[in-house]
Amino acid sequence: MFKITLSNSVVFECSAEQTILDAALSRGIILEHSCKSGRCGACIAGVLEGETNLELIESYNEKKSDVNSGILTCCRTPNSDIRLDLEDLGNIGLIKARTLPCRVNAIELLTDEVCCLQLRMPPSTNFQFVPGQYVDLIKGDIRRSYSIANAQRQDGTIDLQIKKITAGKMSDYLFNQACKNDLLRLEGPHGTFSYRNDSSENIVLLATGTGIAPIKALLEGFEHELPNKNIYVLWGGRYRDDLYMNFKNLDLDLVYIPVLSREKVDGYLFGYVQNVVLDLGIDLVGTTVYACGSVTMIDSALQLLTQNGLQRKNFHSDAFVSSN
Repeated sequence: MFKITLSNSVVFECSAEQTILDAALSRGIILEHSCKSGRCGACIAGVLEGETNLELIESYNEKKSDVNSGILTCCRTPNSDIRLDLEDLGNIGLIKARTLPCRVNAIELLTDEVCCLQLRMPPSTNFQFVPGQYVDLIKGDIRRSYSIANAQRQDGTIDLQIKKITAGKMSDYLFNQACKNDLLRLEGPHGTFSYRNDSSENIVLLATGTGIAPIKALLEGFEHELPNKNIYVLWGGRYRDDLYMNFKNLDLDLVYIPVLSREKVDGYLFGYVQNVVLDLGIDLVGTTVYACGSVTMIDSALQLLTQNGLQRKNFHSDAFVSSN
């Protein structure tokens, strides 16, 4: 067994056959993660001391030119004692994932390509989650991951905002067959994307496409415990109809900036959300960014914003990767 030491002095043991992430999770220590397959980059960590072995292909790191950017804890096993430039996430680990029955409570088309699926669990379930987390939706042998698009509700229902995928099995069911009261299963909550109450003056929430779902959940969470910070929401789509939500019903003082990349429309900025952040005129040193959506956007935002003063530890992301 090898000893893994985190930057906040938390220590746990890891065998040579375990990934660092699996070892931590098995001991109730929650490290930043999402896909667990080396594709999203959420579990990246700097190695301060020690050697690791590559257990899974780090698809995320293979796209990077900077080989010193860090390891992915979901892909690496230890070859010695390790010290990581990484902290655990504390109380988020107290909520354990469960597999539960659920029924379709409602289904609504938000656009031709996006639907909102509302699920209800049995009343005795008491399903708990942190705004920003996701669940696996299960129908027979089909399993897909979707972010929860709301904060905790008294009635226990959850919303999932789902994009239609050409020839997708779950898409075919949801967009062409699903009916109210259909019986499904869900597993969760999963993931560590969540609000961090740090000392930053500004909160910047970036989203592309259905990446707005966990952002909406964070905003609803802010309604219950409003942070004394400046809040900026930047949502990017290709065309105006891609931006299917408004935020006027939220009891929050925020700046909302819609951004389009393929269509120029009055009242919308043209370009990419990550570039628009630089036009806000805010001090990135005193800012925390939460980014959700495509891996391309998240990679670009991380590089661009850290080059302009954002601290790497204040960039939190949830990359939407294909189930394939």
